[in-house]
Amino acid sequence: MKTLDAAATKELIERLQLVRPDTPARWGRMNAHQMVCHLNDAFELAMGMKTASEEVTFLNRTLVRWFALRVPLTWPKGVPTRPEMDQLVGGTPPVEFARDTAALAAAIRRFGSQPRDFQFSRHPIFGNLTEWEWLRWGYLHADHHFRQFGG
Repeated sequence: MKTLDAAATKELIERLQLVRPDTPARWGRMNAHQMVCHLNDAFELAMGMKTASEEVTFLNRTLVRWFALRVPLTWPKGVPTRPEMDQLVGGTPPVEFARDTAALAAAIRRFGSQPRDFQFSRHPIFGNLTEWEWLRWGYLHADHHFRQFGG
């Protein structure tokens, strides 16, 4: 199972470089630029730089978390995110594509770096995650959205 290690970091940065502002979505409501900002918001949340409202339930922090991080299937389309991470509600608005993609690339590198210069925060749906779970989530979340835009 891939996690956000050095090889996966390199892979995700390469996939990010394939995304253009006019890359059409295969599904969902976000455009490519909004997706870049959404991923950056999510990585910043994981690194404690942003906050989001929580919906941690017994089901979310046990069964859903286990299934999402350990079952080797692609994530389903259309799963809602927290409002603070939703680009059509409260997420960081896109400004300039090159700047925003550079910020995302830096966030991916920092998230996967060793040693870390941050403490992982609490996931707003899954609750407290182990380091392995955060690194697995980081890879899967980025992979999900890069597939959304063909990468």
